[in-house]
Amino acid sequence: MTTPLPGRPSRGSNSGQPIMALFDLLGRRWTMRLLWELRSGPKSFRTLQEACGGMSPSVLNTRLKDLRKSLLIENQPQGYALTSLGDHLMKKLDPLRDWSEDWSTALGKSD
Repeated sequence: MTTPLPGRPSRGSNSGQPIMALFDLLGRRWTMRLLWELRSGPKSFRTLQEACGGMSPSVLNTRLKDLRKSLLIENQPQGYALTSLGDHLMKKLDPLRDWSEDWSTALGKSD
């Protein structure tokens, strides 16, 4: 499976639209978890693996490669870290995270 990037067909869409490539990338298993873990600063391979419940090294390598190719993370001397583009994405997701809390509350009230 290739890294989803704008301008290329992605899972669920042949249009190459950037939003579809982003949804494909973020929808891959462990991708959002890795971005979430890196929001607080650089982390080593082993630290990321432990934070993600001991995911297999091959899956972690694949996801890190995808995120580097997508310019959302980079490898620094201290470990893997969000790029400015990756940090910007995480900040853009804050309103969605807030909405999800409202959604969770609303679902709890409807039981």
